[in-house]
Amino acid sequence: MNAVIDSPSSTEPAIDAASARTEERTPDDLVAEHARVLRERVQRQDTVAMLAAAVGVARGAIEACGEGGVGVHLDAVVEGDCAVTHYFDAEIPGYRGWHWCAVLAGYPGGDEVTVSEIALLPGSGALTAPAWVPWTERVRAGDLGPGDVLVSPPDDPRLVPGYLDNADRTPVDDPQVSEVMLEVGLGRKRLLSGDGRSQAAARWSGGEYGPDSEMAHSTRLHCQSCGFFVPVTGALRAEFGVCTNEFAADGRVVHSEYGCGAHSDAVVHVDQATVYPPYDDGAVEVVEVTAGSPA
Repeated sequence: MNAVIDSPSSTEPAIDAASARTEERTPDDLVAEHARVLRERVQRQDTVAMLAAAVGVARGAIEACGEGGVGVHLDAVVEGDCAVTHYFDAEIPGYRGWHWCAVLAGYPGGDEVTVSEIALLPGSGALTAPAWVPWTERVRAGDLGPGDVLVSPPDDPRLVPGYLDNADRTPVDDPQVSEVMLEVGLGRKRLLSGDGRSQAAARWSGGEYGPDSEMAHSTRLHCQSCGFFVPVTGALRAEFGVCTNEFAADGRVVHSEYGCGAHSDAVVHVDQATVYPPYDDGAVEVVEVTAGSPA
C-alpha cells in the first residue's frame, strides 16, 4: 500500500522511531496512527475556528451580566487548542479605554461552546489608578497637622536605641559614661543616628535657609558670626543653628553659611544710602500779593 505521510509539526505527538520498527508495527498501523494525528489536528483547528467565530456567544454572555454596555468587537485571541478570548469595547461611563473580554472554551471534536470567564480589563490608553504606595511612603514634610500622630517605625534608620553609643553602636556599660550621657540629654530611649543626621543636614542645606539660597548670596555676612545665631547641640552644632531675630528667619534652623541683611554686625555705608542735596528755604523770597496791587 502506497501512502503519503506528512511529518507532524513540533507541537504534534511524535511517532517513536523505536516503536515503529517493521517487526512490531505494520505499514497499516503507521498509516492509521498518522491518520489519527491528522484527524486530531483538524479537530483542534476546527475547535479554534468554531470558538473564534462565536462572537455572538461572547457578546451575549457579557450582556447577560448586566454590568454595562458592550461595544464593537475588537479582537479574538487564540489562547491554545481549546480556548479563544474575545475583546469588546466597554461602553461604560468613566471607563474610557477599557475592554470587555470573554474567554470561550471547547473540546476537539465537539460542537459546544463554554463561557469560561468574563472580565473588564484596562486597555493601553485606559485611565487607571496609580500604583499603590504604602502610607508610610506617602507622608511628606508639612503633612502633619494638629492632633495627627506619626509613629516612627521600629527599624527607622534615622534613630538608634538610647543605650547604644551613636558612633560605634555598642552598649555603654560604664556608669560614669552613662551619668555624663544623662547630663547632656542622651538618656532618651531613641537617639538620632548618623543616617538621621545626614538626612536632616541635606534637607536644611538645600532649603530656603541654606548656604546656596538667593538670600545667602546677597550678603557677605554669614550667620556663624551673627549675634542672633544660636548653634544647635550635638554633632550638627558646627553647621546649623537657630535664628532669633524676629525680623529675619526667626525660629528657623539656618546654616552657618546662610546670611541676610539683618545680621547683627550690619551697618549702612554712605555709598549705600540715598543722599539728596540740602534744601534751604531761607533762600526763597516770599512776596505777599494783595488785591489791586501790580503783580
